[in-house]
Amino acid sequence: MNLANTLNHPLRLALASEIHSRPFMVIDAPARISHLAVHWDGQPERHDELLESLCNRFGIAPPKSGAQHFFHDVGHFRIKWERHSEFSTFTFVEPEPLGDADFDQPAIRHVPADWLESLDGAVIVASHIHTERGEPLDIADERLQALLPKSPRVGSRVLSGGEIWTDFQVGPDGFSRFLIRDTGLREAQMGRLVQRICEIETYLMMALLALPLARQCNARLDRIEEDLGGFGAQMRALDIDADAEELLREISNLDGQTRAMSLSTGYRFSASQAYYHIVQARIGELRERRIEGVPTIGEFMERRLAPAMDTCMSVAERQEALASNVSRANDMLRTRVSLAQERQNQNVLESLSRNARLQLKLQQAVEGLSVVALSYYGIGLASYALKALNGWGIDIPVDRAVGLALPLVAGVAWFGLRRMHERLHQGGKRPVPVPSPLGRLAVIERR
Repeated sequence: MNLANTLNHPLRLALASEIHSRPFMVIDAPARISHLAVHWDGQPERHDELLESLCNRFGIAPPKSGAQHFFHDVGHFRIKWERHSEFSTFTFVEPEPLGDADFDQPAIRHVPADWLESLDGAVIVASHIHTERGEPLDIADERLQALLPKSPRVGSRVLSGGEIWTDFQVGPDGFSRFLIRDTGLREAQMGRLVQRICEIETYLMMALLALPLARQCNARLDRIEEDLGGFGAQMRALDIDADAEELLREISNLDGQTRAMSLSTGYRFSASQAYYHIVQARIGELRERRIEGVPTIGEFMERRLAPAMDTCMSVAERQEALASNVSRANDMLRTRVSLAQERQNQNVLESLSRNARLQLKLQQAVEGLSVVALSYYGIGLASYALKALNGWGIDIPVDRAVGLALPLVAGVAWFGLRRMHERLHQGGKRPVPVPSPLGRLAVIERR
């Protein structure tokens, strides 16, 4: 049955191709290999431009845009290119005539010099690898002393019949050196072994990219911790709200610095750990066996690389812990400022309550004076009216009538004021002292 493409998941073929995206090269000893890892930080387009430029030098058609790997046999040597998330690698393989291998004629000599010069400032790994067949060597072998004169040397027997020798040091020409011996490897194992060695050194350097950043962060974290300690002492001694607000601005600024630093370094620290895990995995795939007198690659990495990665991890953890402490101090100070503001608001409300009580007492006093004033003027008007009636011949005892009318007028004035206040209170208003029409203080309601 033929499975039509319309039945496939849209990503099936792409995912299946990804499994085979970086195949091992077939390498037979003896051979010369030169390996470059190019890191263009923040310039991903340079990887494609670099490969296209190299292909143009040899009249080769470059791969399509977005390709992850490329292989071409030029004739006298082969080129392999791989693209990774942060870097790309170039591996040049030249079959070597039978005889003793050396590093005087590396495979990279076939690459144009002007193309190599275009890599200025971007090469993170450069290594020469020589493969050969022969019997196992020991640390005292004269040939090994000539090829790797510097110590300490690192070596081990790997897989089911191979040897690896190196010193992990960058030579005067800018390249590190590896000697891989076939002492009984099976078919295609040499190609896998070469690629694992290239990956170990490449991922090693990519992992170590975080170390200088960790050292810089340590100095900055020391300053931030010192500032935070000083702020903590000030928080305990604060009595004035204005000082708290100024300190709050400073701690907020410190919080911003720690968060910005965490965001700028978080990716590099996490990537470093991922690269370190790949290095450990590749070393495990070598299945190393000790050569008496020299450390294995795994032991060398455990002693050199592991402490560096522990430093990066500790700085990352310290950074996160400090950011949490600064944020907590910021929240505590904000809470303290909020409580101080609430106390101020409470004092204002208490002051308003006292003023309201005083206003109520003043209102009651004004109501009494208003009743007296209205009664006085009411009785005065009534006496004038009674006197006018006497003038027209109506005999009314004015003094007696005024005396009898006084309680009635006072009662009417008091009742009228109360009714007016009740109606205003029902409208949702509160008393405010204003000048009365009689020139005295009266109380009305306002919203």
